[in-house]
Amino acid sequence: MGWWKECLPFAAMVLVQLGYAGMNIFSKAAMDSGMTPYVLVTYRQIFATAAIAPFAFFLERKIRPKMTRRVLYQSIFCSFFGATLNVFLYFVGLQYTTPTIACAADNTFPAITYIVGIFVGMEKLKIVERAGQAKVFGTVVCVGGAMVLSFYHGSLLRVPQSGIHWTFVEGTAEEGSGHHSTFLGPLLVIRSCVSWAFWLMVQTKLSQNYPVPFTNTTLMCFWSIFPSAIVSVIVNHRPSDWSLKSPIRLVSVLYAAIVSSAVGFWLMSWVAGKRGPLYVSIFSPLLLVIVAVLSWGLLDEQLYVGTVLGSVLIVAGLYTVLWGKKEEIREEAPKAGNVSTARSEEEGNGL
Repeated sequence: MGWWKECLPFAAMVLVQLGYAGMNIFSKAAMDSGMTPYVLVTYRQIFATAAIAPFAFFLERKIRPKMTRRVLYQSIFCSFFGATLNVFLYFVGLQYTTPTIACAADNTFPAITYIVGIFVGMEKLKIVERAGQAKVFGTVVCVGGAMVLSFYHGSLLRVPQSGIHWTFVEGTAEEGSGHHSTFLGPLLVIRSCVSWAFWLMVQTKLSQNYPVPFTNTTLMCFWSIFPSAIVSVIVNHRPSDWSLKSPIRLVSVLYAAIVSSAVGFWLMSWVAGKRGPLYVSIFSPLLLVIVAVLSWGLLDEQLYVGTVLGSVLIVAGLYTVLWGKKEEIREEAPKAGNVSTARSEEEGNGL
């Protein structure tokens, strides 16, 4: 059974990417039908809290540690950056671009995580070492790809139609609802990655200090309801803005709440506690591939040279950063072993 336990984090992250791919497709379809991202986020957090809370209560009530002030602050911090600011920025960015471009811009997350890690002291800038050079170079390539994605459109690629276009979505879309901005959409998604990186740094500590993933996810979604609702009511105060009569809106809200927020946040929190924040980010390109195929097949999304070129640069930079991180861990392992051996010898001499 040991090999199965080793495979669990991998399987969990694949499921997360599949779940987020569906969220991108459903959410984009809902916003094209006239639903605003602010209302979508608020409903998402309400339904997510309701979906995950019973699991937290029944499965973790006997093993849940005592809530300390430090854990409470970490939970609120995670909620603001991970479930509120990050989600708002991503959904508004998705409204102004296509699912494929949004996912491509989202792949800057590992590079941004590395930059944020340097500022908060969880990563070191070792420019004289090969691993450090790889991480810096990969970050530059990643950011360069994001700039190409944002500023360069290019010519349309001649891709044949899938033949399985989702006519239901076409029928529910409002005329003129397709908001597209070559610059604004990717920029907002990249900013959501900055917020996401801050969340992951604190979430890793929270998972270690308070190892109850269902409870952590419930609290994060619950705290997010209040700021999300306040912003949404200010921006969308008409009752019609909150209507869920349209099937695509209801399906999108339930899917985003249960699959993306409840299950997704829980799985990522669990994996981050087991393998660390960088392991979570390794699987980002898988989401891009899945969404690109689904968008082409279901939403009849068109691809441009800038989209493909920027995506290739981002993925190349991503894996360069990850290779550098792997080399850094491999180089530091013997040093850590020598330190442990030295301490053991000192303790032995002291006895």
